[in-house]
Amino acid sequence: MASKHVDNGGGGAAVAVNDPAKVRNIVLVGPSGSGKTTLTEGLLAAAGVISRAGTVTDGTTVCDHDPAAQRQQRSVGLSVAPLVHDDVKINLIDTPGYADFVGEVRAGLRAADAALFVVCAAEGVDPATTALWAECAAVGMPRAVVIARLDHQRADFPAELASCQEAFGTGVLPLYLPSTEKPGLLGLLTRRFFDYSGGHPPAVGEPGEDDLAVIDEARNELIEGIIAESEDETLMDRYLEGEEIDQATLINDLETAVARGSFHPVIPVCASTGVGMAELLEALTRAFPSPLEHAVPDVTDVHGAGATSLSADPDGPLVAEVVRTAVDSYVGRVSLIRVFSGTLRPERPVHVSGHGMADRGHEDHDADERVAHIYSPLGSNLREVAHCVAGDICALTKLGSAETGDTVSSPDKPLLMRPWTMPEPLLPVAIVARTRSDEDALSRNLARLVAGDPTLRLERNAETHQLVLWCMGEAHADVVLARLRAGGADVDTEPVKVALRETFAGKARGKGRHVKQSGGHGQYAVCDLDVEPLPVGSGFEFVDKVVGGAVPSQFIGSVEKGVRAQLEKGLANGYPVVDIRVTLFDGKAHSVDSSDAAFQTAGALGLKDAAANGRISLLEPVDTVTVRLPDDHLGAVLGDLSGRRGRVLGTEADETPGYSLVRAEVPATALLRYAIDLRSMTSGSATFTRTFARYDPLPESLAAQVT
Repeated sequence: MASKHVDNGGGGAAVAVNDPAKVRNIVLVGPSGSGKTTLTEGLLAAAGVISRAGTVTDGTTVCDHDPAAQRQQRSVGLSVAPLVHDDVKINLIDTPGYADFVGEVRAGLRAADAALFVVCAAEGVDPATTALWAECAAVGMPRAVVIARLDHQRADFPAELASCQEAFGTGVLPLYLPSTEKPGLLGLLTRRFFDYSGGHPPAVGEPGEDDLAVIDEARNELIEGIIAESEDETLMDRYLEGEEIDQATLINDLETAVARGSFHPVIPVCASTGVGMAELLEALTRAFPSPLEHAVPDVTDVHGAGATSLSADPDGPLVAEVVRTAVDSYVGRVSLIRVFSGTLRPERPVHVSGHGMADRGHEDHDADERVAHIYSPLGSNLREVAHCVAGDICALTKLGSAETGDTVSSPDKPLLMRPWTMPEPLLPVAIVARTRSDEDALSRNLARLVAGDPTLRLERNAETHQLVLWCMGEAHADVVLARLRAGGADVDTEPVKVALRETFAGKARGKGRHVKQSGGHGQYAVCDLDVEPLPVGSGFEFVDKVVGGAVPSQFIGSVEKGVRAQLEKGLANGYPVVDIRVTLFDGKAHSVDSSDAAFQTAGALGLKDAAANGRISLLEPVDTVTVRLPDDHLGAVLGDLSGRRGRVLGTEADETPGYSLVRAEVPATALLRYAIDLRSMTSGSATFTRTFARYDPLPESLAAQVT
């Protein structure tokens, strides 16, 4: 959410809402290219927020203000665009459709009270969108479907409607149908024709005879669907007996069913011509729930204790959450805030708390800060408002400690919200600064990026000495690298190295001899070592079998210390040595010149000599991988895992019908690009997790390639 400037107007004056009942938070989700951003433009134009809708191809939309979004011509981050219709403020939350940016989608779902699934009239429903629908259903989030881009040359509304019903279930029914005679919609409940021949707003009239026949057939199915969700159990019997159910009753039952997430209206739209904008605005304000009807996520104290139940009460304790963080070159850090309880006011102190994300590089933190100004975001514009009431969304600037996922509350009673579930980044990208000055800029910018993006993980690998960014995919990595370079850090990428291990392939004997004479001070230490391999995972053992005091007892520990130091440094290839037993069986000492340091050096030299006399083999890390995928792709994924030298442990049915879980053990070296390859194989419908299992011997053909 980069903010190009801050003002008190621009795109229509922003007015603070006082009543949560007058707020609707709607997140737009769906596949990339389905038309979410274009639909947002159309709604903003229809509501008079902007004078003219921009286009994605020209880079002139309100929501795609990020240079990376304009370059890729697709959304790469969450953006908020509020409008007012019928005295109700609608916060449209536009999210990316590409799978790499699923973290932005989850943030949008957290900030919203309802979801608008946008699908293209010519594309069908992809598996990723179906999976997201199931996630929303699991938590009871109200949903509606918009079939967009009716002007597409391959648009087929009936086919797309059938695809939605197959993917989302039978509770998906249209409220309107596109007219076959003129640009416009046919209202099924009202039996009216909304004519957009003259643009927005539509002229309302009678449908033609051909359209009227289409209306009646679809209308009966819609009425039955609404009545099936009605709390009035007598309504269905009365309808089947031929009673004409009045329109007001049907609309009330429809709104109730949509708000509780059991009925899902379908609205056809064409943002470029304005068709459906008025009808969609009416549905968003009347059918979707306000924050008062949406449960507040779990809240505890900052230590995770004392769970508190809250509601969207403007007079309640202040609880808000940072759903997105960006750093803007004009105003610094910008935090997008959803207020869940209480009222956020300017010139007041707040407590910022972040816990539970240490594994992503977000260390636990608590800080008291001061809110200077409160803004209503409109894409890149920040328009100052007097306050932000429970249920509304705003932006704050210069909260220096705030990171995405943090809780903002009162310093008098600091609270913590349960964090939302974030996907694990599984694509490693190794980066290196080109110059010394770039290293300083890189360090500054990485901290900012990690603070704002919970799907980005930073790893400084002490073994491979690489700086690795774990990303969601190539597009995500491209955006991260572009932002680093825009911040003044000129970076390159390099192949990711996997930290291997060394071990002895068989028994070996070595002699460590450290004898020096310099300036009247000598160093004298000799030790004889036997080395033998142990089973994988055994670690390191040191055994003392010295007899007769050949190595004085005070230096036995020195030899072990020297051996351990050399184990960390490695032998043949510089990787740590594991799973061996080292036995000290003989040696020599000098009554004057022997010392702790001398025997440490001798121990290290003895291990290196044993390596030269024996044979060193390499071990590679093996991960346990769990893949969740549709059954249609099972054969391809199993074959691919085998091609990666993987060993399938088992396959079982997932709790979601039509999906399976595959568990396998796969070498980590074969998983570097698995996030990309799996997405390609399964059209983005599969996900996977990985955890370290153990080290196994690296095949000799591959070990020969390691330098």
